[in-house]
Amino acid sequence: MEFNAMSAIMLVIGLIAGAVVMKVLENNRRKHDAAVVANAEAEALRIKNEAIKTAENKQREAMVEAKEAILTARNEWEKEEKERRGEIQKQENRLQQKEENLDKKTENLEKKEETLQNKLNELEKTREEAEELKARQMTELERISGMTAEEAKDMLVSQLEAEVTHESAAKIKEAEAHYKEESDNLAREIISLAIQRCAADHVAEATVSVVPLPSDDMKGRIIGREGRNIRTLETLTGVDLIIDDTPEAITVSCFEPVRREIARIALEKLIQDGRIHPARIEEMVEKAKREVDATIKAEGERAVFEANVHGIHPELVKLLGRMKYRTSYGQNILNHSLEVAHLAGLMASELGVDVATAKRAGLLHDLGKAIDHEVEGSSHVAIGVELARKYHESEEVIHAIEAHHNDVEPKTLVAVLVQAADAISAARPGARRENLENYIKRLETLEGIAASFPGVEKCFAIQAGREIRIMVEPDKVSEDQMVILARDVAKKIEDEMEYPGQIKVNIIRETKAVDYAK
Repeated sequence: MEFNAMSAIMLVIGLIAGAVVMKVLENNRRKHDAAVVANAEAEALRIKNEAIKTAENKQREAMVEAKEAILTARNEWEKEEKERRGEIQKQENRLQQKEENLDKKTENLEKKEETLQNKLNELEKTREEAEELKARQMTELERISGMTAEEAKDMLVSQLEAEVTHESAAKIKEAEAHYKEESDNLAREIISLAIQRCAADHVAEATVSVVPLPSDDMKGRIIGREGRNIRTLETLTGVDLIIDDTPEAITVSCFEPVRREIARIALEKLIQDGRIHPARIEEMVEKAKREVDATIKAEGERAVFEANVHGIHPELVKLLGRMKYRTSYGQNILNHSLEVAHLAGLMASELGVDVATAKRAGLLHDLGKAIDHEVEGSSHVAIGVELARKYHESEEVIHAIEAHHNDVEPKTLVAVLVQAADAISAARPGARRENLENYIKRLETLEGIAASFPGVEKCFAIQAGREIRIMVEPDKVSEDQMVILARDVAKKIEDEMEYPGQIKVNIIRETKAVDYAK
C-alpha cells in the first residue's frame, strides 16, 4: 500500500514537473520566434528599400538609353531620307534627259521619213520612165527583128532546150562512163573471184528414166496378164511406162521427178525380186516411197551441211531435199540453190556483208519450187515467202526471197547479192536449156520492145538474146538523144521481161555525106 501511494505521488510529481518544463520551453520558443520575426521584418524592409532605390536607378538609366536610341534612329532616318531624295532627284534628271533625247530622235526620224518619201517619189518617176523606155525599145526591136516578143521567147526556149539536152546527155554519158568503169571493174573482180572459187557441175536432167532389164522376156512379165501389172504400177505411181522395141530397157516418163524416182526404184526392186503381181507391186511402191522420203531428208541435211547454214526448221530441210528431184530449164534446183548460196556468201565476204545471212537467203531463195506444182495460182516466189514466214525465217531472208526475181525492189545488200548470184548460176554456159518456142518468143518480145520507141529503124536480137542492136534514123535521133534512148530501152526491158543475166542495148546511128568531083 505504501509502495503504491509513493508511486502515485512520484508519478504526479513527475507529471507536474514535465508540464512545468513544457511551459517554460513554450515560453522560450515564443520569445525566440518573436525575435526572429522582428529581425526578418527589419531585413525585409531594408531589402525593399534597396530594391526601390535600385529600380529607380535602372529606370533612370533605361530612360537615358531610350532617349539616346531614339535620337540615333532619328538621325539615321533623316540621313536615309536625304539620300532617298537625292536618288529620286537623280532619276528625275535622267528621265528628263531621256525625254529630251527622244524628242531629238523623233525629230530626226520625221526628217528621214520625209527624205525617204521624196526618194520613193523620185524612184517611182524613174521606174515609169524606164518602163516607157523599155516599151519603146521593145517596139523598136520587134520592128527591126520582124518578130513579136512571144516568137522571140519561143525561139530562145527552143535554143535553150537544145543546149540543155546536149549538156545533160554529155553529163549523163560522162558520169555513166566514169561510174560504169569503176563499178564494172569492181563487180568483175568480185564476181570472177566468186565464180572461180565456186566450181559447179551442170548436167541437163531429163523428164524420163530408163530402167535396164535382164532380158526382153521381163517386158511381158511387167505388162502382166491383160496389162494388169503395168496398170497397177502406173496407177500407184502416176507415171507412164513406155515399153517399145528398145532392147532390154523400159522408159519411165513423168514430169514429176519424185513420182518418176519412186516408180524407177519400185520397178528395179520388182525386177530383182522376180515376183511381179499387183500385191507385190503395191508393196514395192510403198518401200520405194519410204526410201525416197529418206533420200529427200538426207539430201536436205547434206545441202544444209554443205552450205554451212544452221538452225533451219526440219520441214524446210525436207523441202530442200525435195528440190533434188526438181529442175528448171534442165538445171537441178537443189544444186542451183547450193551454188547460189556459195556465190552469195563469197561475194558477201568480199563486200563485208553478213556471210551467214547471204548464204541462208541464197539456199532458200527457190524454196517455193519444191511444191509449186502442188499449189495453183501462186508463183514460186510467193510460195517461198509464205513458207519462210511460216517457219519463222528472218525478215532479211524473206525479203531476199521475195526480191530475187524483182517482184519487189531489193532494199538490202543481201537481196542484191542473192539476185546477182541467182543470175550468175542460171547464166553459166550449159547451166540451163530452153525450149525453142520460149526462146523464139523471148527474142520476139525483146525486138518488139526496142521497135516500140520512135526513131528506131531496125532492131536485131543477137547472141541468144544477150544483146539487142538498134539502128536509128539519124535525122530523128541525135547523138545526144542516143544516150537517153539506150537508157529508156534498157529500163523498159527490165520492167517487162524476165531473163537470166543481163542484156546489152547497143544503139547504132550512121550518117553519110556523098559528093562527086567533076
